[in-house]
Amino acid sequence: MPQTNNELLCPNLKLYKKGKVREVYDFDDKLLIVATDQISAFDVVLPSLIKGKGIILNRISNFWFEFSKGSIKNHIISTDVETFPAECQEYAETIRDRSVLVWKTEMIELEAIVRGYLSGSGFKDYQKTGQICGIQLPAGLAESAKLGVPIFTPSTKAVEGHDINIPEAELRKQIEGSLIDTIREKSLQLYREAADYALERGIIIADTKFEFGLLNGEVILIDEILTPDSSRFWPTESYRPGQSQKSYDKQIIRDYLAQLDWDKTYPGPQLPDDIIRQTMEKYHDVYNKLKQ
Repeated sequence: MPQTNNELLCPNLKLYKKGKVREVYDFDDKLLIVATDQISAFDVVLPSLIKGKGIILNRISNFWFEFSKGSIKNHIISTDVETFPAECQEYAETIRDRSVLVWKTEMIELEAIVRGYLSGSGFKDYQKTGQICGIQLPAGLAESAKLGVPIFTPSTKAVEGHDINIPEAELRKQIEGSLIDTIREKSLQLYREAADYALERGIIIADTKFEFGLLNGEVILIDEILTPDSSRFWPTESYRPGQSQKSYDKQIIRDYLAQLDWDKTYPGPQLPDDIIRQTMEKYHDVYNKLKQ
């Protein structure tokens, strides 16, 4: 059924939480995560829906969960709606291909960000201090430059607004050191494996974020991974250091909004059909390349 931004896709299910673009429903020790067609920019959920966005991003995330399961366990129980709890079946056609049933975990409160290239908030921090999250980088690096080795640059998880980059030493005052060591090791491993795979298919993964939880005391991978909403994906053929890059993510939407007279507060402007079409074309392009 069509969705508007003020209604739930599964109103009769027990809501666990509603994020900017996903709905999470509670089934005791399990959760149902549903990717909607909503889209956010500048931390505002826009009134326009991107038809099919939730399905394609769910497919991309599930592809990477399958790809990475030899490196770390993840929270997925099933992607097949027919195996979901009985209460879900009245919404089977609504949530098909855009939902996953997962184990409920104890969330570890950090964003595990890995950067292989200098962009975004990392580049802004580097311009000011020569560092990102307390990591000293070589002088004279240009925007979008490839780093010598990928770096782990965690941030705190914000309930509202932007997450905040934090030096690892400071993070260790808040979270057990052994957990951070495991998360850093796994994040860097996951990034390297995914970046190598994507590069062979014409995609640069400039940076990405992972989230982790504890299940029976074990660190596992949760949330979504390696989608254009949680990563910077650049086409290799147009990559040029020293400038911002063409992107497979929602940069098309950000660029459109940036030229408007909008104060970046709710509810935000409607998106033109052409911007919506271009955005979906980018999402499909990256998925098709990854599946090659």
